[in-house]
Amino acid sequence: MLETLIANAWRSLPVFLTHFGTALGMLVIGVIVYIRITPAHETKLIDEGNAAAAVAFGAALLGLAIPLAFCLKASVNVLDIVVWGVVALVLQLGAYLAVALIFRNLEERLKRGDMAAAVTLGATNLGVAVLNAAAISG
Repeated sequence: MLETLIANAWRSLPVFLTHFGTALGMLVIGVIVYIRITPAHETKLIDEGNAAAAVAFGAALLGLAIPLAFCLKASVNVLDIVVWGVVALVLQLGAYLAVALIFRNLEERLKRGDMAAAVTLGATNLGVAVLNAAAISG
């Protein structure tokens, strides 16, 4: 029985590595695009010790990862992961834009370390991610 389990795992390994690698690649690409498009430059602020930027950026990272995780569960091929990864990125950028429209000085507030703004942005990112993940998984 153990030999069968190991043999099945070994045969499944290429598919696992391909799907996981694709999802991880989409996460990295999504984070890079998010960093370049959003004006707050959270990574620079994090390097300076800004906790509000870390909260906002961490939630954005999870906001991209959660839908990708659900996509891995429901995907039938690599293209599924890529398509839903792009959808997750677009939705996360939309969430950032929505919060930035409500709080017109969002970038400045994050730079000042305003945790209220960071938590609001983060909660919005995570809320959108959870809804997106549920939609992906059907």
